[in-house]
Amino acid sequence: MLSKQSWIKPSDGLEFEWTQAEQEGRNLTGKEKALIQAALSAEGAEREELAERAYQAVQALDIRPDYPYREPSDLEGIQREAAHTGPLKVNAGVLEDKIYGAWLARCAGCLLGQPVEGWRSARINGLLKDTGNYPAKGYISSDIAPEIRERYGVKDGGQVYGSAHINWINHVHWMPEDDDTNYTVIALKLLENYGMDFTPEDAAECWLMNLPYLHVCTAERVAYRNLVMAKYPPLSASFANPYREWIGAQIRADLFGYVTPGKPALGAELAWRDASMSHVKNGIYGEMWMAAMLSAAAVESDVERILQIGLGEIPTKSRLHEAILVVMDWKKQGFTWEKALEEIHARYDEANGHDWCHTISNAMIVAAALLFGEKDLGMTLAIALQAGFDTDCNAASAGSVLGMILGAKALPKAWTEPLNDTLISGVDGFGKVKISELAARTTRLAEKNL
Repeated sequence: MLSKQSWIKPSDGLEFEWTQAEQEGRNLTGKEKALIQAALSAEGAEREELAERAYQAVQALDIRPDYPYREPSDLEGIQREAAHTGPLKVNAGVLEDKIYGAWLARCAGCLLGQPVEGWRSARINGLLKDTGNYPAKGYISSDIAPEIRERYGVKDGGQVYGSAHINWINHVHWMPEDDDTNYTVIALKLLENYGMDFTPEDAAECWLMNLPYLHVCTAERVAYRNLVMAKYPPLSASFANPYREWIGAQIRADLFGYVTPGKPALGAELAWRDASMSHVKNGIYGEMWMAAMLSAAAVESDVERILQIGLGEIPTKSRLHEAILVVMDWKKQGFTWEKALEEIHARYDEANGHDWCHTISNAMIVAAALLFGEKDLGMTLAIALQAGFDTDCNAASAGSVLGMILGAKALPKAWTEPLNDTLISGVDGFGKVKISELAARTTRLAEKNL
């Protein structure tokens, strides 16, 4: 029933608003907390009316004078606060292989994390250990001993975007539909149809015409609702949207990095145009950071350098910038990957929905996977998976960057062959498509930017 779908009504997610506003540095008072509590205690139409009033009251608040971060959401403001990196020289002869590698490794990471998305890390790692797949050496199967299935609640039933099964590897013949890959595909369609000078309004129109409402999640679903109500960017990102700094924009970055090889500033700008219709502040920065890293990964092979180039396109005084530097420092201190994940869990509670799906917690996992994975695809994906939190998103993002660094020819067949070079999407016109075709079309766009 539609009434049971999440992220539709204004009151959905309102329980996260106080924490979200507090982290943004809003000058909160007891009045706003009382409004939120009153809305959550009400029923029906009154609940939704009070929820909108609570959001409006919070959005009207100034940032505290003692707040240590400077986090604009407008492009000019972001660019003023960023350090920037100049353009990098690209080897056009290897570009298509690199882009194909990024597409493949993104799909591989997403497929690895899909069946356990929403699981806590202890459950994920327990299953992997009990099936002799720790650290994860390959995809996860449900064809395992009955007692292990029962112990971890491994089920084949369920509905995943029209599939008859949860996407364990023993049920998969290609990359099944997922919001992570839908966003990469629709970004390709956006650029093919609207060009490199597309606007946030163009991106919104492309979504409304080509991607079903219930195939998007959290901040994207709220933004979609707002767009239909004629609340256009940037209002579509902030109006009654408690998920405005969650991971959704970060997982939409990839295509914008793929098509701007060696031009991280341009990749980040395209990402901003996309992100600003659904996110604010660090929600936007996550997409800009990822896009800039992918632009750099078409040229650079040093992971630390790529992370730094990504950080160069977001505000230096932002929470995300600070958090990624912390992860990079752990590597310099000689942490193991296990210790790095422990530190992330000490900072964020994976049982809390806001922490579980926030941009910063998940970006730290992506950075850790890239740094501690030592450019080994299997190990990189394993770290992203075993951290828990948003497993398919993080493994897809880390895989995408590493796939761009390595190129398709260098990727292990154990990770690429199960995909059968095929992707299923919910984007109009891309129901079932060859991943190599997507890479070729992406390369044609990228070559125009050389």
